[in-house]
Amino acid sequence: MTTDNKAVVQGALTKLIETGSVDALAPLLSDDFVHHRPDSTASTKEEWLAAVQAALVPLAEMRVEIYHLLADGDHVVMHSRRQLPNGGPEIAVVDIWRIDEGLIAEGWEIVEPTAQAAANLVWWEQPAGL
Repeated sequence: MTTDNKAVVQGALTKLIETGSVDALAPLLSDDFVHHRPDSTASTKEEWLAAVQAALVPLAEMRVEIYHLLADGDHVVMHSRRQLPNGGPEIAVVDIWRIDEGLIAEGWEIVEPTAQAAANLVWWEQPAGL
């Protein structure tokens, strides 16, 4: 099951990159797919596919290095670094996908610009004088 779930995610990402279109990705998402963001907003399947389609032009030229692709039960986690061409900004991304009956049912995404990583490692520190 875990291997199959990893294959679902790998297949979805491969089809998206190979075709440059969400048309190949859409059938791999459940009809009630929900994409969750760290700011507590969520998007439906149609909303998320529209956002991905709008980003495909820069995505087609983006360098993506996958460091980890892990599966546990119905969840698949991918850790990657992505960079736009010509020295554009680099981001670290963690995607979490929940698979249900062979389709991607939910997705969570956390994105951090690597240039800001050091500042984000001290978010818990109290400002001086408090």
